Amino acid sequence: MPHELTLGVSACLLGQAVRYDGGHKHDRYVTDLLGRYFELLPVCPEVECGMPIPREPMRLEGDPVAPRLMTIRSRVDMTERMQTYCSGKVAELAAGKLCGFIFKKDSPSSGLYRVKVYVDGGMPRKQGSGLFAAAVRHSLPLLPLEEEGRLNSPDIRENFLGRVFGYHRLTTFLAGSPSPGELVAFHTVHKLLLMAHSPQLYRETGRLVAGCGEHPLPELLAAYAELFMRALSLHATRRKQTNVLQHLAGYFKRALSTDDKKELQELISRYRTGLTPLVAPLTLLKHYVRKYDATYLQGQVYLDPYPAELMLRNHV
Repeated sequence: MPHELTLGVSACLLGQAVRYDGGHKHDRYVTDLLGRYFELLPVCPEVECGMPIPREPMRLEGDPVAPRLMTIRSRVDMTERMQTYCSGKVAELAAGKLCGFIFKKDSPSSGLYRVKVYVDGGMPRKQGSGLFAAAVRHSLPLLPLEEEGRLNSPDIRENFLGRVFGYHRLTTFLAGSPSPGELVAFHTVHKLLLMAHSPQLYRETGRLVAGCGEHPLPELLAAYAELFMRALSLHATRRKQTNVLQHLAGYFKRALSTDDKKELQELISRYRTGLTPLVAPLTLLKHYVRKYDATYLQGQVYLDPYPAELMLRNHV
């Protein structure tokens, strides 16, 4: 789905020379691979709120929950300027079709996790978030967010991009003013995906959909969206994935020969113990879905939640 989805990205990660020292932090994974599938929307809060290039470096100070953005040498408080910018920019992003955001780690404006906050002149505490990143997280709580450094982890990368594509499917679905029956259909094709991320939230979403006549439709859809994205935010561990793989294998217990069943179980076991990636047993299962025309399974998003060319399941 090239360029049907838009990712917000800290502008320096796209090679734009907008950092305080006039440099950039070009991330080739973001531009060269993700750029094939996403419209990349550059955002630099510091430049866009009127700060020059180059500029005096800044840091967060005070209460880690509500820090101040201070220039280091001249001691100018830039908090209000940044917060004013954040209010307008977040409203602009909310009105668009953003499906996720990749932030620059450690930035006092854009760092998402463990940003240094200097407290009472002492040693910094890695407890803060950049002011812009915090504003996006507060105002768009369902939007998938991540830092570029953490995307080096195959598990985090797979989870983040899985959430991005899930969020796109969800928001596209909700934009069509769906009926309760259409919600049932949406949930049905996502059952195995939800099960892989959280068996508990899979059951909760199922109960919510089953009782859809008990709630006003807008409240029902909002509650489902929150549970859906909360489930996808949880990592699909090998144990949970193995449970889904065995669930899939159960559909073919009458169709497969003894040798075929043994081969499939060996692949699932090798995945469970970390000897093969998820793509190995899934490839065989998808072959059986096609061969035996398993109509119900053919519609399951779990089998193809994102483009195979991203190779996310080759490394988890």
